[in-house]
Amino acid sequence: MSVVIIGVSHHSAPIEVLERLALPADRVDVLVGALSRAENLTEVVVLATCNRVEVYAEAVTFHGAVTDITDALADVTGMPRPQLNDYLYVHYEDRAIAHAFRVATGLDSMAVGDPQILGQLRTALRRAQGAGRAGAELNALLQHALRVGKRAHAETALDRVSVSLVEAGLAAALPRIGPLAGAEVLIVGAGAMSSLAAQTVARAGCTRLAVANRTRQRGEQLAQLTGARHIPLSELGAAFATADLVFTCTGAVGHLIGADEVRRARAAAGAGDRPLLFVDLAMPRDVDPACAQLPGVEVIGMSELAQALRTPVRLTDIDREPPAPALPAISSEPAQDAVQAVQDLVTVEVAGYLAGRRMQGVAPTVAALRQRAQLVVTAELERLDARLAGSSAADRAEMHRCVHRIVDKLLHTPTVRVKELAGAEHAGDYAHALRQLFDLDPYDVAAVSTTTGAPGPA
Repeated sequence: MSVVIIGVSHHSAPIEVLERLALPADRVDVLVGALSRAENLTEVVVLATCNRVEVYAEAVTFHGAVTDITDALADVTGMPRPQLNDYLYVHYEDRAIAHAFRVATGLDSMAVGDPQILGQLRTALRRAQGAGRAGAELNALLQHALRVGKRAHAETALDRVSVSLVEAGLAAALPRIGPLAGAEVLIVGAGAMSSLAAQTVARAGCTRLAVANRTRQRGEQLAQLTGARHIPLSELGAAFATADLVFTCTGAVGHLIGADEVRRARAAAGAGDRPLLFVDLAMPRDVDPACAQLPGVEVIGMSELAQALRTPVRLTDIDREPPAPALPAISSEPAQDAVQAVQDLVTVEVAGYLAGRRMQGVAPTVAALRQRAQLVVTAELERLDARLAGSSAADRAEMHRCVHRIVDKLLHTPTVRVKELAGAEHAGDYAHALRQLFDLDPYDVAAVSTTTGAPGPA
């Protein structure tokens, strides 16, 4: 069995397609359920974020796994398979491991180095563990990926040059709305991204901050944390008349903020063409694109943020001390150096992980060899005991010890040596040679290597 990753992300599909494929939590559960019934998959983890939907799987057969995963994605998202195929990518074995590590470090994120992906990946793994769908292989892979992600942030300069989507949105907004100290900012939602937006804006010096959320308790908690005021979602329309900047990121299906609602609220308050900027971080979008056609209203979505992240910008308009640092583009020299350091780290970690897997691959053969030796020794000693029935128990015990020592010494060098060679690229060749030399049944070896407790096909 082998690891396969199939998915779609901002690298392979436009924002409009990602919006159609976005999966809220309940649909993720539906997808996991469908994949759990697939015959060619034994383990499944689904990573669904605003910019990607990926299925990590332990596959019985490669082509069967690709078919099962693609069919499940098409069924759950409602996108016809021929159309979906145009945007999917597939990573297998070594490439899958490298991709998982790149995702965990943030190298594959729209905002390169964005640390939020670590939490999202951890949550995806926990959900799969809770559903009994993450077994020995995916647990090992994704736990290792999380450790690599932590190393990338702790041991490189990635955090000093990376830019989150919230920071990119704020940097794009400031030239349009002016200093935050005098601006009225509204946060819609209280999830991870909205919480980050509220805290970022509060730290940047905003004193007129409001939070609106469907669940009152979570909204009030975020408001209290950031020194904001909480407003019920039912009063959201009225807030558009006085807000200068609105960050929104909810799990709503369909547009939460409609053009008619915004038009009526602004007309009732006599806002005219007073500037209002929406930064829409949701996928699917919270803000109806038609809002951008209203006088004074502008909408920045994921497409615009993707472009902003490729352009050097500065938070020069933030009224706070010390001055805000630059938000470097990924093309800047410090950012390139940091990214290269993370790429080097990923390369080393992938090589180490593969070497470890190869060593694990040799271990069942070594265990089977020692098991075979033990069976031979036991049979021969029983035969010897029958022929030397008149000897003392002490003499027989000494003969047993002597035979065991001889066999252990004969097996010591080949077993130690094959473990040493296990990290090499062709480690499987050495295990194969042992099986041939000692006539080990490959089915016996497979039985030795079976992991107890790992989930099988549902």
